[in-house]
Amino acid sequence: MRERNKFWYRCAHWPIWIFVFFLSPGPWVFQLFEHGWNRTMLLWMLAVVAGTGLAGIRGQLPGVEPRPYILRFTEDKPNPLYRRICYTCAWNVVVNYALLNLAGLVVAVVAHRWVLWQIYRSFYFPLAIVIWSLGTLGLLPRVKRSTKGEGTERRYFYGSVWAACAAQPVLGLLWRVLPRSQAADIAKLAVFVLVLGFMAILAMRGHLPRTRPILPGELITADF
Repeated sequence: MRERNKFWYRCAHWPIWIFVFFLSPGPWVFQLFEHGWNRTMLLWMLAVVAGTGLAGIRGQLPGVEPRPYILRFTEDKPNPLYRRICYTCAWNVVVNYALLNLAGLVVAVVAHRWVLWQIYRSFYFPLAIVIWSLGTLGLLPRVKRSTKGEGTERRYFYGSVWAACAAQPVLGLLWRVLPRSQAADIAKLAVFVLVLGFMAILAMRGHLPRTRPILPGELITADF
């Protein structure tokens, strides 16, 4: 059983939470990808690095703790507030971006025009408020008040992360290399959905890291 997290393990998890919180103000990030860095985004990045760094030093970021909080899966322990906040924000980034990008693709195919900025500007924060509210109420995997369901809830979380982290870079690449045309928009939509579905199937079958079911009583050493 791992009693302490190694220094490199803690450092490897820190950039994950920098990424999560940096992406949280979605319309700002959309503008970053459209127009590049500006003063506001640079200040936001510095604030996120400083905030997550301080939280990491205090052991209040998942994976950055001096020792693992969960030592035995399905153990009924209180879920600390910092874990619930972090995973709620992570759920928002994973779900919100995927849904809005999917909506933008569908509109482009059906209406023959791109309105992705308008979609982000109008719907990002309303959807984020819904997800943040679900997290506050403990209705999302890994953000409940107890860690009892960790053995299965982690599967839903990591499966969603793997799917989004595979599909969205592929979509970004297609956006760069394909011409602006109806056929290209259909191809982007088809590939995006196929990658999401393929990764979801792999996750359901436990073929991706941290997506296999954990049986009651298994130790954290089984967390691969």
